[in-house]
Amino acid sequence: MDYVWAFLVGGGICVVGQLLFDLTKLTPAHVMSIFVVTGAVLDGFDLYDKLVQFAGAGALVPITSFGHSLLHGAMVQAEEHGFLGIAIGIFQMTSAGIASAILFGFLIAVFFKPKG
Repeated sequence: MDYVWAFLVGGGICVVGQLLFDLTKLTPAHVMSIFVVTGAVLDGFDLYDKLVQFAGAGALVPITSFGHSLLHGAMVQAEEHGFLGIAIGIFQMTSAGIASAILFGFLIAVFFKPKG
């Protein structure tokens, strides 16, 4: 049953994104920003952790989890290090994902010769 809930929640998030594309004139960058901010806001109200417990990877894979990770890391480190901990926590929780995106983007650009 865990797989079903993960599929439904992850798919529901994707459906919302697709509806934003189809029904509005928002660009992909706008939709991605909306999802990141939504994940951060839900984490601020302590709702995203409950969604992760319920849906597992269905809530962790979409871009909303990036906003959750940003805010979650900042809040944890802010309690320990104060104001400086905000920056420490943001980079500590998300550095692997950011570094992977840069590395794989570079490798794909090298091997597949982009036209843009």
